[in-house]
Amino acid sequence: MNELIKEKLAILPAQPGCYLMKDKHRTIIYVGKSKSLRNRVRSYFTGAHDQKTQRLVQEIVDFEYIITASEMEALILEMNLIKKYDPKYNVMLKDDKTYPYLKITNERHPRLLITRNVKRDKGKYFGPYPNVIAARETKKLLDRLYPLRKCNNPPGRYCLYYHMGQCLACSNQPPTEEDYKKIVQSITSFLHGGYKAIKQDLIDKMQEASEQLYFERAKEIRDQIQHIEVVMEQQKIILNESVDIDVFGYSYDKGWMCVQVFFVRQGKLIEREVSLFPFFDEPSETFLSFIGRFYLQQNHPMPRQIFVPIGTEVHLLSELLQIEVHTPYRGRKKELVEMAMKNAKASLVDKFTLIERDEARTIVAVEKLGKAMNIETPHRIEAFDNSNIQGSDPVSAMVVYIDGKPNKKEYRKYKITEVAGPDDYDTMREVIRRRYSRVLKEKLPLPDLIIVDGGKGQMSAAQDILENELGLDIPLCGLVKDDKHKTSELLYGDPAEIVPLSRKSQEFYLVQRIQDEVHRFAITFHRQLRGKNMLHSELNEIPGVGEKRRKLLLTHFKSIDNIRNAKLEEITVLGIPKNVAEAIINHLNK
Repeated sequence: MNELIKEKLAILPAQPGCYLMKDKHRTIIYVGKSKSLRNRVRSYFTGAHDQKTQRLVQEIVDFEYIITASEMEALILEMNLIKKYDPKYNVMLKDDKTYPYLKITNERHPRLLITRNVKRDKGKYFGPYPNVIAARETKKLLDRLYPLRKCNNPPGRYCLYYHMGQCLACSNQPPTEEDYKKIVQSITSFLHGGYKAIKQDLIDKMQEASEQLYFERAKEIRDQIQHIEVVMEQQKIILNESVDIDVFGYSYDKGWMCVQVFFVRQGKLIEREVSLFPFFDEPSETFLSFIGRFYLQQNHPMPRQIFVPIGTEVHLLSELLQIEVHTPYRGRKKELVEMAMKNAKASLVDKFTLIERDEARTIVAVEKLGKAMNIETPHRIEAFDNSNIQGSDPVSAMVVYIDGKPNKKEYRKYKITEVAGPDDYDTMREVIRRRYSRVLKEKLPLPDLIIVDGGKGQMSAAQDILENELGLDIPLCGLVKDDKHKTSELLYGDPAEIVPLSRKSQEFYLVQRIQDEVHRFAITFHRQLRGKNMLHSELNEIPGVGEKRRKLLLTHFKSIDNIRNAKLEEITVLGIPKNVAEAIINHLNK
């Protein structure tokens, strides 16, 4: 703990508010809220913690806080700050997905659609469907049963769906508004639980078709019945209520929390959602924050009621969400909450093995790599590799690994412009200069470790640019390959020495993955560039072949080899003059 943190801890107020933890780059890495800022923030720097929380604390070099008038304001502010700063340790619920609805449009010829946007357009909406596949399958079934509009054809211009009996809008005598009204009522009844009557009607038709030896028709009806059973009947009635209800349960252990949400619609349990994430606050407060973000930031449809476990601050949630929040103490509703809790605990147990394995391959491997090199944990690693064929089309590439995992959004490609010939050292100087000059200019995050593909020469070239030109002091190492082009040694220090890593350790596997990935990325870019240049140069050297004819030839023949092997007539048929076609064949067959 540094002196700045000690001084700030001594003057923390015992009031509600939010706190923002920062790392050495002054980047906000965690946002939390508390009823008492003094107690909560001090707890991070005192006592024993699990390994996950220790990692967070080790990265904290400063923090700031914002006092609020109430815990409610702190909860709202926390959600807004997480949305704004996207801290890496606030990993839960970062996507903005919404659930689909089934919609019957308010038109002369109504249509049945799947939409994620509910508008005040007098259309009929059904859902939401947390399982988008179920929504699509339900729509397919309704399309087969009810012939609403599927096309925009005028009357008499039949579409494919008309011949399948699924669209009557384009017939010579389209359905009347009264006919459509009956169809819409039937669909509404179906989606509100009236599918059993339709199923029985289909069973009767299937038996009738079978008795008349129309076996193909009977098979089609049988498939429809099976589809109804799969889509609708698997949803058992669990409550004798027609309101939409979401049921929450959670479990926690070893610094991880699992939350399960059961979606109950029209008395049926239609879907569940599982969220598993690390947490750093009190479990009850983390659960409270989860529910707030679940609805207010992730656009999950708001139900009429929410059921939560005993001990949850229901009054705070009710005030935040402006809906009914209950803690059931008896009956079927209590059993639902207990079932959600039981499922959350089971999911947590099932996932722990996978989580531990993943951590061993990533963040734990990063920590051990830092210890082996005697440097701080390299949370952000940037690796470079060069690629060329005897100096032609030289390129370089950079990959980024954060906490042992690739971050492909930050990968970069470089065309080498200042180096003539196959000079790997000058190529490394150019790409390091370009990369970190831009990092300094745009104030981008600096890496904790730089890896170059190569030995002492490449390391020396990169170190020269970093220290002497840019004034940067960043740990840099080199990766040397063996005769089989596999990762052999990790070099570090001045003078460069071999870092002793066991060939069977996770830290060795990590640097091996990094080296393979940056090599793959560089050579793929080189091949793309070289292929493009070859295609461009081969045809552009031929008199009479400009940009338009070059594109025409490549579009038709797909490759230079196909053009080379083409007959004269196959080229002239494209509108290319005979003398130019002859020049193309002669040039490519030299």
